Amino acid sequence: MRHTRLKLADNTRKTAIDLLQRTLADAIDLRLAVKQAHWTIRDPRFQQLHEFFDSLVEPLDEEIDTMAERIATLGGVPDGRAIAVGQSSRLDPYGTDVVSGDDHLEALADRFATLGNHVRESIDLADEAGDADTADIFTSASRYLDKTVWFLEAHLSNDASGLKAAS
Repeated sequence: MRHTRLKLADNTRKTAIDLLQRTLADAIDLRLAVKQAHWTIRDPRFQQLHEFFDSLVEPLDEEIDTMAERIATLGGVPDGRAIAVGQSSRLDPYGTDVVSGDDHLEALADRFATLGNHVRESIDLADEAGDADTADIFTSASRYLDKTVWFLEAHLSNDASGLKAAS
């Protein structure tokens, strides 16, 4: 960790960098899964879903960029290399056999929800470590991820996400 003029304790910065780096790897992996869905969709709703999947990439890129820049701001070195993402991501691998619209929607909804759950845990951990700014970054990411899960679930023709069980 490089020296910085920020008035944050080293252990606070290290904790925040570690939380951000784990989330960065997950978010990059998720971005690649979205592009995989965009490239491989085979469905009567092809055009709609192809464009929908692509619309998820730009806001995800913004979240990724914010996390990486926060790591650098805190004195860390963000690692978005493919090898680092592959070794660090906590998301399930995205299958190459996923082709139908609903299968892609389910797979992406699962991954967005998983990342959202990890991010919500990180909000509290960053706050407990004394870094409210990093907690705020995670809060913003959480809102985006949760909203995207809602969008993905809304596109499912037969919602198997557990909403039926809640009624």
